[in-house]
Amino acid sequence: KRRGYMLVYHRNESIHDYYKLEEELGRGSFAVVVQGVHKETGERVAIKVFGKRELDEDDEIALQSEVDILSQLDHPNAVKLVEIFDEQNHIYLVLELLAGGELFDRIVEKESYSEKEASDTIRPIVDAIRYCHSLGIVHRDLKPENLLYESEDENSMIKITDFGLARFVLNELATTACGTPNYVAPEIIQGHGYGKEVDYWSIGVIIYIMLCGFPPFYDENNQTLFQMIKTGSFEFPSPYWDDISDLAKDLISQ
Repeated sequence: KRRGYMLVYHRNESIHDYYKLEEELGRGSFAVVVQGVHKETGERVAIKVFGKRELDEDDEIALQSEVDILSQLDHPNAVKLVEIFDEQNHIYLVLELLAGGELFDRIVEKESYSEKEASDTIRPIVDAIRYCHSLGIVHRDLKPENLLYESEDENSMIKITDFGLARFVLNELATTACGTPNYVAPEIIQGHGYGKEVDYWSIGVIIYIMLCGFPPFYDENNQTLFQMIKTGSFEFPSPYWDDISDLAKDLISQ
């Protein structure tokens, strides 16, 4: 039986009293994600594990920001934080398990999407990003690897994950350079200050990739890549874009 998503905070309680920790699902710069099973209910979850000794001051600030943001989110297309265990040597974030894989893998498998398929996939993501923006949250690292499916079903719900680079941006502009090179907006590269619009830039890049199977901006050299992004120089090359509507091209070009 699925428990409600009221966030529970445990201090000085062991996660091992509640969950059995299983195989590793992924590894980031300062966290490991493992699968867990709730001992009482059998519910499967994803558990993000942070070793306190490995965290420097900046990492601690970033982790606190991620927790603050995740604890605000309540949207069907954004990953949910269920529980936090704050132990002597580790912090554990218990998140809902999204077992259906990344949008990235589905793009590789399909090679390209029809306009309707792309629209049906992206619409809930745009809805979730609008919701985040209404709370003053900018994700800043939207990419197909951070969009996960709940299950392997073809019609599975898709959700935004990995809010590690997300920030609250209310009236002021953010200036930190961050994100993944191919998806990053020109405002972030230029460092002049940016707001919520950077997430829509990334969504435009994702739509482009879904429709043709390759990115609008690509170069092995990051400096050349960033120059292409800053000037907004990309094309809709034939034959890949011959059957794509002007409406879709206009949307991407916005």
